Amino acid sequence: MTSQNELLDLIRDKVHHPATARELVQLLRIPREERAAFTRQLKTLVTDGALLQIRGNRFGLAEKMDVVVGRLQTNPGGFGFVVAEHAGPDGQDVYIAAANLKEAMHGDRVIARVESRSGRGPEGRIIRILQRSQETVVGRFEIDAQGPGYVVPFDRRVLTDIQVPAGERSAAEPGAMVLVEITRWPTATRGPAGRVVEVLGRIDEPGVDTQIIIRKHQIPDEHSEEAVAEARRIGAEVRERDLRGRTDFRTRTTVTIDGEHARDFDDAITIERLPNGHYWLGVHIADVSHYVREGSVLDEEAYERATSVYFPERAVHMFPAELATGLCSLNPRVDRLVQSCLMEVDRRGGVVRYEMHDGVINSAARMTYTDVNAMLTDRDSDTMARHIELVPIFETMHELFEILHARRRRRGSVDFDLPETEVVLSELGEIEAIIPSERNVAHRIIEEFMLLANETVARHLVTNGTPALHRVHEPPDAKKVEDFEAFITTLGYSLTAEGHAVRPKHFQKLIDRIRGTPVERPIAALMLRTMQKARYDAAPLGHFGLAAEHYTHFTSPIRRYPDLVVHRMLRELRHGGITDERRQELDEELPDVARHTSEMERRADEAERELLQWKKVRFMADKVGDEFHGYVTGVAPYGLFVELIEHFVEGLVHISSMADDYYRFVEQQHLLRGENTRRVYRLGDKVLVQVVKVDMERRQVDLGLVEILEEMRREERPRGPVRSKVRPKQERRAQHPGRRERAAGKRGGRRRGR
Repeated sequence: MTSQNELLDLIRDKVHHPATARELVQLLRIPREERAAFTRQLKTLVTDGALLQIRGNRFGLAEKMDVVVGRLQTNPGGFGFVVAEHAGPDGQDVYIAAANLKEAMHGDRVIARVESRSGRGPEGRIIRILQRSQETVVGRFEIDAQGPGYVVPFDRRVLTDIQVPAGERSAAEPGAMVLVEITRWPTATRGPAGRVVEVLGRIDEPGVDTQIIIRKHQIPDEHSEEAVAEARRIGAEVRERDLRGRTDFRTRTTVTIDGEHARDFDDAITIERLPNGHYWLGVHIADVSHYVREGSVLDEEAYERATSVYFPERAVHMFPAELATGLCSLNPRVDRLVQSCLMEVDRRGGVVRYEMHDGVINSAARMTYTDVNAMLTDRDSDTMARHIELVPIFETMHELFEILHARRRRRGSVDFDLPETEVVLSELGEIEAIIPSERNVAHRIIEEFMLLANETVARHLVTNGTPALHRVHEPPDAKKVEDFEAFITTLGYSLTAEGHAVRPKHFQKLIDRIRGTPVERPIAALMLRTMQKARYDAAPLGHFGLAAEHYTHFTSPIRRYPDLVVHRMLRELRHGGITDERRQELDEELPDVARHTSEMERRADEAERELLQWKKVRFMADKVGDEFHGYVTGVAPYGLFVELIEHFVEGLVHISSMADDYYRFVEQQHLLRGENTRRVYRLGDKVLVQVVKVDMERRQVDLGLVEILEEMRREERPRGPVRSKVRPKQERRAQHPGRRERAAGKRGGRRRGR
C-alpha cells in the first residue's frame, strides 16, 4: 500500500479533474485487496485538507481549487487571516472579513476559499472547519443584569463571550478567572455556550497569571497518574542489566556545566588532546530513549507536549520529575545512561573522525557557568583552587571553543549575540527587577560543543540514509531581503548582495559592522523578521542561519521530543539498521511529527513570551508619569514601539498621542514622518518617553514622546488674561435696556487660551 504522500502524487499525476471514489480506484488501478485501506486514506486526506469532498461525492485536490488550508488567526477588530500550512496564493495569508468567518474561532484549522485579490493580498471566506483549536477557554466570569452568566475571554482574539447557563457556573463568583468548556459551538445566529470546569482565582492573586497563560495556551500542566506510575516503575537507579552492551566512559573525567538554578542536566562533556595535536571531544546526552519506549504512556504524553515550557517562576516539564530531574538527569557522582557523540576535531575545527555509542558515564562535577567563567576569564584563585584538578580540562575546552567559533565565523554562520535579560522575582512571583543576563565564555563553550554534535549527528543520519527529524532554517524570501536592504541603505549600511544571492555571511558581516551602535538592536530585530523561522522537517533542508548543510537536534531529549526521535533513529541504525517496512512507516509518520512538534514549540515560545510581557507590564504599574530613555524597536501605522533602556520593557507610543502633526507611515523606511513639521521617528532612534498609562486589560504600557507631550502642554497652557472683543454686559445693558440677558450670553467671549 502506498503512503499518503505517494497517493497524493499519484492523484496529481493521473487524475486531472475532481473524481468519485470509484473513478479514483479505476484511474489509479487500486488492487481489490487494498481498496478498504484506500478508502480510509481518502477520508484521512479529506480530514487533513489535502483533498476536498465536493458535490457529487467527488474528491479534488485542494491546491487546484483556489483554497487554502491553515490556521485562523483572528484580530480583536473582528477580522482574521488564514495562515497557510503550505504556500498559499501569492505566498500570502488570506484575509477573512468578519462576515465571512462563519462559525470559526481563533486558532481553528480551516479551509478558506479565495474569492478576490486586492492591494492587501488574497481575500476569502471560511468554507470548512477541519479541527477545533480549543475545547476550553480561559476568561473572567461575570453575571449580567438579567441573571445569566457569561465568560469574557482573556484572549482578545476570541471574539465572542461564552454564555454559561444556569447550573453550569460551578463555584465561580463574578470577577473570578475561570476555565470554561465549550458545550455549544458558535453559529451564524448565536454565540458559543459552555460550563465552568475550573475556578482559577482573582487575576491579581499570586500564581494565577501563570495558570491563566497555561490554560490559555492549552499546555498540559499535570502528568497523568499512568505516566507518573510508569516513570516510577522504571526506578531511580541504573540497573546492572541496563549496562549490557554499553561503552563504559566512567573512567573518563566528565563534567556538566549549567546555570546555578538548573535542576535537570541533559548534557555532559569529556575532552582530551590527542598525540597528533587534535582534540577528542565527547558530547554525552541523557539516554531518555532507553527508558521511554515508543507507544508507551510516557511517550504519548511527551509527544502531545513536544517540549518543556519555562516560565519565570516554574517549568512545565515534558516528562514527570522522576525522569526529568531524576534518572535522566546527569547528576554528579552517579551512573547515568547516555548516547555519546565523540569527535576528533583538527586545528581548523573540522571533524575528521567520529563515533556514536550507547554509553554510561559518572559525572565528576556539576559545574556552573559562573564558576567556569571565573576560572577562564577572571582567573579567580579561590575558584581555581576549589577545582584544581579540572582547570586543565576547562582550559582545553576554551582552546577548542576558539577554534570552533573561528571556523563557524569563516563559513558565515550568523551570530546575533544580542544582550538578553533576566527577571528577579519576589516570593509572590512578581518582578522586582529586570537586569541584563550575562552570556559569558562558559555559555559559549557549551553552545559551540552542542552545535558541533548536532551537526555531526545530522550528517551521520543523512550519510546513512536514515529517516529522522531535522532542524531546518530555509533561506529568507528574496522580497523581504530587498525590503530589508532598502531600509538599511537609508542608515548607511548594506548587505552587499541581492535577493536570491544573499548568504549567511552577508548578514554576519552586517552584524559585525553595527555591533555596539545605537541601531544594532533594531536592525538585528528586523533582520530576524526578515529571515524564516526555524522548524522541524523530515527532509534535510539545511540551516541557513548556521550556514550548515545538515543540522538536527540531538542534545536535549529530556525537554524536546524531536531529540528523542533522533536518539531512536541513532539506536536503530546502530542495532541492525532500518528495514524497508520501517522506512515506509517513518516516511509516512515523520512529516506529521515534524509539523506537530514545530507547532508545539511555537506555542511554548508564545506562552513564555506572553507571561513575561504581562509581568513586565505589572512591574511598570507604579511608574506612570516617570520618564525613560529608550530605542524605537518597531514602527507601525498606529505608532512606535519603544524599548526602555533602563528596564528592558517595551511600550507603545500610539499615534493618537503624537498630536503635534499628522504623521504618515513610510513602510519601506520603517519611519513615521510629520506632514507639516517634517519631524521623523525611525527604527533605531533614541527617544525620551514618559509612561502615560499601564493598561492591565490589554497588558500594554502606553508611552508618550516627551518632546511632543511638552509641546502640547505649552499649547494648552493659559497665556494670561485675554480681553474679549465683546463689550461688557453692563455696557450692553446701558445701550440696549430692552434686550434679554440670554441673548447677550449667546454672543459671549472666546474661550481662554485658544
